[in-house]
Amino acid sequence: CKQWYQRRVREEDTRYPGTYSGYDDTWNFAKFKNNFKLDITPISGREVEIDMIGIDTPFANAFRRILLAEVPTMAIEEVFIYNNTSVMQDEVLAHRLGLLPINVDPRLFEMKNKGDKVTERNTLQFRLKVRCKRNKKAPSDTTNPEELYLNSKIYTRTIEWEPIGDQKNWIPGGVRFTEEDILVNVLRPGQELDMRLHAVKGIGSDHAKFSPVATASYRLMPEIQLLQPFRGHMAEKLKSCFSPGVIEIENGEAVVKCAKLDTGSREVLRHPELADKVKLLKVRDHFIFTIESTGALSPLDLMREAIKILKDKCKIYRKELDVLTT
Repeated sequence: CKQWYQRRVREEDTRYPGTYSGYDDTWNFAKFKNNFKLDITPISGREVEIDMIGIDTPFANAFRRILLAEVPTMAIEEVFIYNNTSVMQDEVLAHRLGLLPINVDPRLFEMKNKGDKVTERNTLQFRLKVRCKRNKKAPSDTTNPEELYLNSKIYTRTIEWEPIGDQKNWIPGGVRFTEEDILVNVLRPGQELDMRLHAVKGIGSDHAKFSPVATASYRLMPEIQLLQPFRGHMAEKLKSCFSPGVIEIENGEAVVKCAKLDTGSREVLRHPELADKVKLLKVRDHFIFTIESTGALSPLDLMREAIKILKDKCKIYRKELDVLTT
């Protein structure tokens, strides 16, 4: 009964897509072409915010899922351990190595299928060989392990790329990890690591280590309606209920300056004197995407790859439909 009631409330609420009474929600290419718009706002070298305007939820969610699980990257798949005398077990260390993001363009490589031989076009090879020793030049009064020992902490910069075949000539800039200071393991005198690593091309639906994004999410554009003018202390109180920059006071009156900055806290609804004078809505066809890359490809390149993959899926689907209708 409770589930039916919740579903019924959702169906009657016109703020959600597909529930507008008398609204034609059928697909229309001309309408889509006329209304669709992209606004791109770079946040950093690895993060971008994309406003996708004029699309429905299925399209937005398709891009999100493709970014998470179907855009390929390179990741360590096989670890050949010759020696590991650290406190970290072999399988834990191998799993940790697999999650290290590699800064190389995966579009240069081919997928390596089961049974395929290692070639320069389907595999990257790395070597990790290091031994921890006492530092004879360490100060006598120090207790810092990084001063007492050499190679006490193993970072990604310790792992060396070993080109296979002619890779050094056709991989621009070489191969490295996206960050040089990711801690891999901790050693003490006498402990050592000796292993060879093979990285291959894969997708996130096979294993999360192949996912090219640290995060790929979207939210609907907030819409804030002020049902009456707010002045004086009421304007100040209204402003304090929202994130900085959402509400500003101009000529003594509160105005919605940038609804996009609203985090959806709904703090305003906690105040009886404000709750029924402000309406919090969402713009149903305006999605704000946030894409943060792990570093192999830029966020815009990732979005381009996601669009290509969606186009290929549509071609396959259309081909299957043609077979069914003939």
